[in-house]
Amino acid sequence: MFFFEKKNQKTFVFLAPSVALLRSSATAATAIYSAMTQHPWWQGAIFYQIYPRSFADTNGDGIGDLPGITSHLPYVASLGVDAIWLSPIFTSPMRDYGYDVANYRDIDPIFGTLADFDTLVETAHRLRLKIIIDQVYSHTSSDHPWFTASRESRANPHADYYVWADPKPDGTPPNNWLAVFGGGAWTWEPRRRQYYLHNFLVSQPDLNLHNPAVQDELLDIARFWLNRGVDGFRLDVANFYTHDLLLRDNPPTGHPGAIKPYDMQQHLYDRSRPETLPFIARLRATLDEYPNRMAVAELSTTQPIARMAEYTSGPDRLHTAYSFVFLTGDLMPARVARTVASLRVEAPLAWPSWAFENHDVPRSLTRWLGTRPREKFARTMIALLTTLRGTAFLYQGQELGLTQADPPYDAIRDPEGLEFWPVYKGRDGSRTPIPWTAHPPTTSWLPIPPEHLPLNVATQEADPASLLNWVRAFLTWRRTHPALITGEIRFLDLAPELVAFTRGDLTLIFNLSETATTIAWPTPATVAYNLGASTTAGHLHFPPATAIIL
Repeated sequence: MFFFEKKNQKTFVFLAPSVALLRSSATAATAIYSAMTQHPWWQGAIFYQIYPRSFADTNGDGIGDLPGITSHLPYVASLGVDAIWLSPIFTSPMRDYGYDVANYRDIDPIFGTLADFDTLVETAHRLRLKIIIDQVYSHTSSDHPWFTASRESRANPHADYYVWADPKPDGTPPNNWLAVFGGGAWTWEPRRRQYYLHNFLVSQPDLNLHNPAVQDELLDIARFWLNRGVDGFRLDVANFYTHDLLLRDNPPTGHPGAIKPYDMQQHLYDRSRPETLPFIARLRATLDEYPNRMAVAELSTTQPIARMAEYTSGPDRLHTAYSFVFLTGDLMPARVARTVASLRVEAPLAWPSWAFENHDVPRSLTRWLGTRPREKFARTMIALLTTLRGTAFLYQGQELGLTQADPPYDAIRDPEGLEFWPVYKGRDGSRTPIPWTAHPPTTSWLPIPPEHLPLNVATQEADPASLLNWVRAFLTWRRTHPALITGEIRFLDLAPELVAFTRGDLTLIFNLSETATTIAWPTPATVAYNLGASTTAGHLHFPPATAIIL
């Protein structure tokens, strides 16, 4: 759905600040932003995702840790972001690198201690950064004490904490459900003579959230971290929380031949169940016990707009959600406009979140660059992401212009990559350590690719024209325009190559194509911010991967 509006133009002359002034100007912009806005802090906020293993290592073991994150929080704050999303740091055997939790209330020793975590939260808040942490409520590690007890028998206090089912008469699993990471979703436990469900790894048994006692446990865990001062949660695979109690078979998609067998089924019964929503309401009520807290859901679904609406519309739903709609697939202008506009129509009360990168998908520059100029495209994509109506999520290294790494097979750690190699190489290529300097560390859990070293932080810090310093300048400028934080969005149908929309009295036009485009612009073009476009009398000219804000 497209809308066309004409707006009065405002004059804004932008002068990029010097590197020495970037941090102080960001602080000033924060003060202006706070004074000019009256809305929940997370609406229109920019989150910076930190993948702890790969952020900053302080003890030389090759794995990032909490003290490393804390020591680099001034760097994160200098970017002009509002909050941090911290991927899992809890006690874990690390078979899925933290998304297999063995103790929800403690920090894994490779990352540090609870005291280190408290210091991190205190430091973040002192720098005016909010912090949310991952919560994995769909499943635990098979090493979790709940599962250790549950698998022993059908008659113990934790017997129904997980999803157990009897075999079919012929001994086969109860239905045809498949695991995301390969193979069937059911594994036999001889002690109970039953199968248990695992939507991911065999070592990640699914919790039974149909059991009120399990819900109570999870809400107590949420309170534990809220009481430690976190500002909210990112909820891993939130639409996987419950399953169909009748255990009905999933129908086929009708599109065989996918790389993963999982993608050959319509997941009607093993995810996105309506039975999840009462727990979501309980979780929201728990969050509402604490002022100014929030939760963002990750939704893995083939119906991203419908699910985002379902999980975020109303006071008994989550504050916001993101899907994989822009983490996979193309970035065609019509798709961008259709996705953002349709959510506004289908769910007017919902607040969306958008991301182009995270720890689960290949880097956006590698997915979309084509023949576009790399530096220009990196800037244009970050500008687009952070000016769409919604909350934006940047992934560590996106501000440096990192591309997808291609580690050799003997360096792969991701279980999904090991399962589907070489057609699908897994997620390690987006999880390599941040290059803080031009010299790679002696030890690192994943190798830093040589092509990342010239993009290191130290070099970009010293270059006023670097992508890093541009990100700081742009996000500082963005804060001075409340319309870009919470303003309405109206899409303009200007040309097939362009994504164009208004927010408040600003008009934003992005050329996402690999070819130059010129459009007529009958009114005088007063430029608020220019990303490589040009103006002449009556026209706007867009080389590939450029944009303009009027």
